[in-house]
Amino acid sequence: MRILSWNVNGIRSVAGKGMLDWLVKDGADIICLQETKVFAPQELDESIRSPGAYESHWNSAKEKKGYSGVVLYTKQRPQKVEQGLGIDKFDAEGRTLVAYYDSFALLNVYFPNGKQNKDRLQYKMDFYDAFLSLCDGLRKKNIPVVMCGDYNTAHTDIDLARPRENESASGFLPAERAWIDKYIAHGYEDTLRMFHREPDLYTWWDFKTGARARNVGWRIDYFFVSRDLTPKVKDAFILKDVPGSDHCPIGIELAL
Repeated sequence: MRILSWNVNGIRSVAGKGMLDWLVKDGADIICLQETKVFAPQELDESIRSPGAYESHWNSAKEKKGYSGVVLYTKQRPQKVEQGLGIDKFDAEGRTLVAYYDSFALLNVYFPNGKQNKDRLQYKMDFYDAFLSLCDGLRKKNIPVVMCGDYNTAHTDIDLARPRENESASGFLPAERAWIDKYIAHGYEDTLRMFHREPDLYTWWDFKTGARARNVGWRIDYFFVSRDLTPKVKDAFILKDVPGSDHCPIGIELAL
């Protein structure tokens, strides 16, 4: 099973840049997109709602148009799909989908950005904790978990091009990085680092400074799996050459 994840920074925008052709050509079994900026999926063209052989499941911000949002494209129909974390202040922003398949639960999540102010940073940290509680709750039910999305934090020095210059910036703050340490300690594995320990592997580049051409980036998009699934992870990768967003797609392959 091939699963991809991509923060598209506006699904209408990337659809106009060839995203749908790329999606169908790649042929992944499941594709998780974040930051769709879709308020009402029924307003989209059918080609975006159900491209090729995929059915889609959406979650959108409830009050703010053109903001946040996630979508799951899947060839195999899930047993069920749930929206949100079960907490109103988080679920109003449409950041989470949980899809239940025969062998695992898949969480597609667009985590908050904490750069705006201290209140948003606290919102982000609270969201992290609520997300971890959801993951741990699934594990207590013996449900293997795959988690993907834009986490909006680079974990270690190797995960961004200029760590020293960003020590005081949200996205690389000690508290944010410590939460990822805690997350891993709870039994979740960063799949890319199972296969690739080298530097210069990034998933986001600043548009304004032309950082992508110079590969001055951050790795803030991840696939994590619960440890019971690690033997089934056969590959993890970054598709850095796929254009259209300030992020690039990432993926894993599972033998199920």
